[in-house]
Amino acid sequence: MSPEVGELNADVLKEKLQDETDRTLELMAEMVHATDPVLREKAKRLAASLVVQLSRENRIGSSGASQLVPSRAVHDIDVDASLEAIVQARSEGIAPNLDDLVARSWTRPPLAVCLLIDASGSMRGARLAAASMIAAAVSLRAPQEHAVVSFSRAPQVIRALHEPAGPEQVVSRVLGLRGHGVTGLRGAFEAARDQLAHARARRTVVLLMSDCRSTDDQDPVPAALQLPNVRIVAPAEDFDEAEALAARIDARWVAPESIAELPAAIRLLMQ
Repeated sequence: MSPEVGELNADVLKEKLQDETDRTLELMAEMVHATDPVLREKAKRLAASLVVQLSRENRIGSSGASQLVPSRAVHDIDVDASLEAIVQARSEGIAPNLDDLVARSWTRPPLAVCLLIDASGSMRGARLAAASMIAAAVSLRAPQEHAVVSFSRAPQVIRALHEPAGPEQVVSRVLGLRGHGVTGLRGAFEAARDQLAHARARRTVVLLMSDCRSTDDQDPVPAALQLPNVRIVAPAEDFDEAEALAARIDARWVAPESIAELPAAIRLLMQ
């Protein structure tokens, strides 16, 4: 996949991504830690692009973008939809009937998401690949309003809720994470609350990627209970604490067996 020092074969990576999705994503996540700075940057850019592409191919359902919907309120007239009524009225020398005109107005985005990434352990290989895939899925699912926050002892904002950073830029930032420290779940939930406080969306969701093993002696439950919709993505090999926390805060949770299953799992959690 790297024929020469500082070079990557994008075509080979794309082919392997189709045949061995999990293994290829793990290798790409490892390459972003390469000692060669040129290779490291190229690997990060390519990995971000391929992860977003893979997530986009697996995306189903509506996005969080504002959209135009038919309305009878006094807003902008949809000329195309109202053209027949306008022409008919003019031919009769009368004003169009308001009931025959279609107006359109901007609706609020249906969904705002804050993704919390547990970076308290080692952020390499499968774990880093999973984090990048989830970040891509979230950014595509709620493109207007999504925040990404990593946390160990304290939270760190990777993308603020209304920051104009696209999916590839967000994934690239996630791929740059380094894991360390204790697991501060309460601080993470409080950060999610702060990020979503100014959301315009009709519905907000907090998506937590963690084994939920809090190690800072701070009870996360009171902070989590202040949030209306908490969803948890736990590692398949270590989900007991996540299951227990989900039961205490009435949250839905999943523990996908493979990285390739993550986009579909995220879709189910967001429903």
